[in-house]
Amino acid sequence: MSLANHLFFYLSKLLWWFAAPSNLLTAILVVGALLLFTRWSRGGRRLVVLGALGLLLCGIAPLGLWLARPLEDRFPSPPADMAAPTGIIVLGGSMDQLTTAARGQPTIGAAPGRMTEAVALARRFPDARIVFTGGSAEVFRTSGLDEAGAALALFRQLGLAPERLTLERESRNTYENAVLSKALVKPQPGERWLLVTSAWHMPRSVGIFRQAGWPVIAYPTDFETRGTDRELTRPILPMSRGLDLTDRMAREWVGLLAYRVGGRTDALFPSP
Repeated sequence: MSLANHLFFYLSKLLWWFAAPSNLLTAILVVGALLLFTRWSRGGRRLVVLGALGLLLCGIAPLGLWLARPLEDRFPSPPADMAAPTGIIVLGGSMDQLTTAARGQPTIGAAPGRMTEAVALARRFPDARIVFTGGSAEVFRTSGLDEAGAALALFRQLGLAPERLTLERESRNTYENAVLSKALVKPQPGERWLLVTSAWHMPRSVGIFRQAGWPVIAYPTDFETRGTDRELTRPILPMSRGLDLTDRMAREWVGLLAYRVGGRTDALFPSP
């Protein structure tokens, strides 16, 4: 990949570490607490209140669900009687390659639906090619492991024939998933490719694949919302779930903007 792609990867990781709502609000709270013991104690009290209220809002209020709903509703699931696809693309982000290697057992760390639905689709469409794309998202890669290796171990255990699998092992983000997988697979005009990823991640993913010249059919998984009005008015407990959800959904909205500004998607908010 080019130098620009490397810079984009490292900057996105670094900047988001500081900009994630939970990290930013915690930093405000800590700075405010430290200022309480200085001549700027009045400002410190204000920062403590701001940080505490912000954490409560992000953790208990359904803010993460409000952010997730439009993302997850953007691309509907394909009909049950859809035509057989040429292949199924499974985006990385589920497998924990470090724990898999350490424990000798395939370990799903997040978004399990990407993997379970991929296996279900593979059995439903026995002639479809399965492409898993995911390398290592470690900022300083020292382990030499990649997510594709962990995915291969899981797929084998679940009975998928290795000859059906194509593994892309170098990508570190969704843009590289699309570009590197396309170069590896070389899809042809008229082919039907399903894209399997989390529903909240689908708009950006489809936009990236389209911009890369690979039209795909969305197959969303791992829904965080239930599609009801009631869930948007009820508090989230435990608070840790609300903070995690807010962080992930805020990152996705920021990612949509950043990828569009960078020319990596075909629209600010891609649609079917």
